[in-house]
Amino acid sequence: MHTPDYFYGIDLGGTKIELVACDASLQVRYRQRVPTPTQDYDALVRALVGLIQGADAALTARPPAPLGIGVPGIVDSMTGAHLCANIPCLTGRELLPVLRAQLKRPITLGNDCQCFALSEAHGGAADGAPSMFGLILGTGAGAGYVVDQRLVRGRHGAAGEWGHWPLDPSLLHRYELPLLPCPCGRHACLESYVSGTGLRRLHAHFNGEENISAEQLAIRYRAGEVQAARVFGVHLDLLGAALARIVLAYDPHLIVLGGGLSQLPHLYTELAAAVRPHLIPGLGVPPILPPAFGDAGGARGAALLARQTSHQLEP
Repeated sequence: MHTPDYFYGIDLGGTKIELVACDASLQVRYRQRVPTPTQDYDALVRALVGLIQGADAALTARPPAPLGIGVPGIVDSMTGAHLCANIPCLTGRELLPVLRAQLKRPITLGNDCQCFALSEAHGGAADGAPSMFGLILGTGAGAGYVVDQRLVRGRHGAAGEWGHWPLDPSLLHRYELPLLPCPCGRHACLESYVSGTGLRRLHAHFNGEENISAEQLAIRYRAGEVQAARVFGVHLDLLGAALARIVLAYDPHLIVLGGGLSQLPHLYTELAAAVRPHLIPGLGVPPILPPAFGDAGGARGAALLARQTSHQLEP
């Protein structure tokens, strides 16, 4: 069997879709992004197919490159239907057979956060670590758990689906927070408070100002604005409590942050101290590191999934 020239990886997020083409050594040779059509399933499929066909045309590689796709949420193991809080048009629909029919190539689906974690465990910030927890803080919040450079996926592929753990009720009471609805159908899920979207919701709750980005809030915080400092203080405590539960559940050797909020410098200087009060005595906080591959890690991890699957199929 001829070894493909490239392996494609797609990170399908609630804000953008990113495609990377990696060579056999997982070096990124091509990258393209488009906005995610979150409300129109047919537009979503067209966007995915267009990205892949554009890469094919730019790279003129033969045979067609195997494709890995990191998708948020959970895929029903019986029906193949997606449950995707951040991309509502995908919920209840199948993606894999539609893309296989149109693209005529090997395609592997994985969870987007798990792909990010897998990437950082292979040549990234957690390379060589016995275990790591790759945690996404973007439009939503999720994670992947890797042991000895292999994903721990669980029975339904939901291992590390940390963003839909419930927020500690005592923290809701302490800060007089509302029971925010989550697109998954429940209320008070962690991602509704600690993600980039959650940070904006906290600001709207405390200060009554909506339609402000996390980046703008961060600028105000660094400038010493009192209102922004309060929001970031609450966010840091909520996130610290959430990470303490990760330590109790998984006891990882390293935690690597990804997503838009991973670009906030204070998380690497202040977050560990916010975790400690929520741990039982005797447990330490593992190192909390920025990603080696930035926000391209999820797509690179999806390409790694495609490469691993391709190798498994070789005679």
